[in-house]
Amino acid sequence: MKKITESESLHRGLEKMSTSELLTNINKEDQKVALAVEQVLPAIEAAVNAIADKMLAGGRLFYLGAGTSGRLGILDASECPPTFGVPHDLVIGLIAGGDAAIRKAQEFAEDDKDLGWKDLQAYDISPADSVIGIAASGTTPYVLGAIEKSRTEQLTTGCITCNPGSPIGKAAEFPIEVNVGPEFVTGSTRMKSGTAQKMILNMISTSLMIKMGRVEDNRMVDMHLSNNKLLERGTQMVQKALGIDKETAARLLQKHGSVRKAVNAKK
Repeated sequence: MKKITESESLHRGLEKMSTSELLTNINKEDQKVALAVEQVLPAIEAAVNAIADKMLAGGRLFYLGAGTSGRLGILDASECPPTFGVPHDLVIGLIAGGDAAIRKAQEFAEDDKDLGWKDLQAYDISPADSVIGIAASGTTPYVLGAIEKSRTEQLTTGCITCNPGSPIGKAAEFPIEVNVGPEFVTGSTRMKSGTAQKMILNMISTSLMIKMGRVEDNRMVDMHLSNNKLLERGTQMVQKALGIDKETAARLLQKHGSVRKAVNAKK
């Protein structure tokens, strides 16, 4: 199978380009990403609906990937607790090679087809849970093995890949296969492919959290108040929701610990 992610860049002589030309051409390629993601919205919708049903019934969501894909999954998972106030073990990101691979590539870790499932088993994985494999190539053994085994064990499985018709796309119950075309630097999937994966992960997690009641209107009412910026934002949200002065809103927020609790206490 010819991989789109490995196809030759549409641009030649990159080293001869000026800075302006480099930035302009990268930007032109990046503009294609959102349009490519638009084409797979029905597939994203199907995955979100299936996973939401599981999570509303008490299940968890796991992201699984290697390299850039694994790091993007960990990033998205790690943002859910502070943004939406959910437990740290509700959305979990796993990367081939373990936590050390977040900062430094672990050679050949992604080539072990059994390792992904072993990593999932450490979390007492069960059919109540969902697994999304993230792999631009659609062939990463670490991800493929985990998706295949997860599906046989009756877990809900999805994937995000940039090679339509890939093995991982065929293995997952809810494949999301987005074609962003060749990378600006041939084969450098940290670029357009990574951007597409990040966009889709944002869509998935945000939609799931909204469906789980973690957003009211357009506000992050359960966010962790972990710094002054968030305290200020939370105060403004309470102030606006209740029509009270800033000082009273700040006291309510400090007392109750979240926007939701502060607002509900005064209703």
